[in-house]
Amino acid sequence: MTISPAELKQLIPEIETLSRIAGEAIMKVYQEEDPGVEYKADNSPLTRADLAAHHCIEQGLNHLTPDIPVLSEESGEVPWVERKNWQCYWLVDPLDGTKEFVKRNGEFTVNIALIEKGKPVLGVVYAPVKDWMYTGAEGIGAYAQYGDDKPVQLALDSDYQSECWRIVGSRSHGAERLQSFCEVLPEYRNVPMGSSLKLCLVAAGESDLYVRFGPTSEWDTAAAQAVVEQAGGCVLDGNLKPLRYNQEANLLNPEFVVCQKVDSLWSDRFSELVKPTH
Repeated sequence: MTISPAELKQLIPEIETLSRIAGEAIMKVYQEEDPGVEYKADNSPLTRADLAAHHCIEQGLNHLTPDIPVLSEESGEVPWVERKNWQCYWLVDPLDGTKEFVKRNGEFTVNIALIEKGKPVLGVVYAPVKDWMYTGAEGIGAYAQYGDDKPVQLALDSDYQSECWRIVGSRSHGAERLQSFCEVLPEYRNVPMGSSLKLCLVAAGESDLYVRFGPTSEWDTAAAQAVVEQAGGCVLDGNLKPLRYNQEANLLNPEFVVCQKVDSLWSDRFSELVKPTH
């Protein structure tokens, strides 16, 4: 199955609407005093909002594209023997940034991506508290909509040179290695942000780099990777190759960097600091 740009263009408003519906379900729980926090086996939090958004999205996608399978963080585990044959599928994180949700800082998102032959060809990232919508689709481009403003196209300037590097990093993973990475930069400042919004800041030209030293899952990055790539940026592993999806049984990403463009100033240091995936 190959999805044409015309088909992607038809899907975009449907997926944007679905992300807003999921966002409304999340906000209902967000406004409650007790969101019903539980903890999974890996000690990551799970709330009623995660499950409510998951059910909205799964039902919506199954109705919209019944022939395309759905892999969601909150769905049952799909055996590798079945999943490895998927050429095209939806990859969903119904609530990316559950820790941010529990902290009530508003920096969480709904992530919906369409993966084709290991590559995200469509991605929608929606932040319901902020009412920010980021969309990227192959052959269409990348766009951001902030509240009721008209969507603006995201197109990074390949000739842009940063004087003071704006770095987005995880607040809780790989702090020592991030500090070592930043030592090669002449000047830098940190840009705080949670969830997949970190990638979207790079796509929007509001940050130069997001360096991720630490674990993430494929549903954490896929939708935002589509936005970054269609804006002209990159999401790269330790070998400076684009992140790929559904390549093995393990659904964990390698460590990665998100950039407007690769720069020899930091590329060697990044590759040196990345931990091997096996």
